Amino acid sequence: MVDPIKVYPSKPAKVYFYGTCLVDMFYPDAGIAGVELLEREGIEVLFPQDQTCCGQPAYTSGYHDQARSVAKAQLDLFPGDWPIVVPSGSCGGMMRKHYPDLFKDTPDEVKAAEVAGRVWELTDFLLNVCHIKLEDLGEPTTVAMHTSCSARREMGVAEVGPKLLGQLKNVNLVEQIRPEECCGFGGTFAVRHPEISGAMVSEKVDTLVDTGAKEFVTTDCGCLMNIAGYAEKNQKPVSGQHILSFLWARTQGKEGQQS
Repeated sequence: MVDPIKVYPSKPAKVYFYGTCLVDMFYPDAGIAGVELLEREGIEVLFPQDQTCCGQPAYTSGYHDQARSVAKAQLDLFPGDWPIVVPSGSCGGMMRKHYPDLFKDTPDEVKAAEVAGRVWELTDFLLNVCHIKLEDLGEPTTVAMHTSCSARREMGVAEVGPKLLGQLKNVNLVEQIRPEECCGFGGTFAVRHPEISGAMVSEKVDTLVDTGAKEFVTTDCGCLMNIAGYAEKNQKPVSGQHILSFLWARTQGKEGQQS
């Protein structure tokens, strides 16, 4: 489902910021860091106050009518012709890849396709549209990275996080074995199939611990909540941060608060 050819826009004067439910409720620091990184690149950030859920939980559970109702409320939030940036491959994948099908043969088909075509995962946007250059002001550290399934397979940004971290001279990025494997979150999957999800996250945490890194970063808050929550509950020696929080802290000359 990854775009065969990505056509990136020119660096814009403004963007719309779609915050996501998990950023809003659990990891506001990741959203604030994303805004600050964009503003430092000279971009004005527009945050529609009426934004809610993208509709993905209902959609992936098979409730397409309910998902359409939720998603429809988002379509009028981005009237200007500016890119829509999302700090999540999961929500970004829903909006960019699934909105056109969700609204096919409805009165909102054209509008949904137009909105979908302007959606970008935020780290991808920073690297390939803003051409961001990061100066590492932090202490030497070693980190591992987990890229969500949606970020990897729908948004096609698996290489973006490592490239951004590679700009940080004092950060040693170590790779886990089987980096492409799911952490077991999968949104409502973790609720419907807790035993399977639990086994998957246990294995994911073990692979991260085996890298020797004491910290991991990820592009998605769902994965962060699942992996870091399991590690903390089971007293595993690894903690997590959203990559946006990590990048902002490293380039501000101070260590960020752990998420």
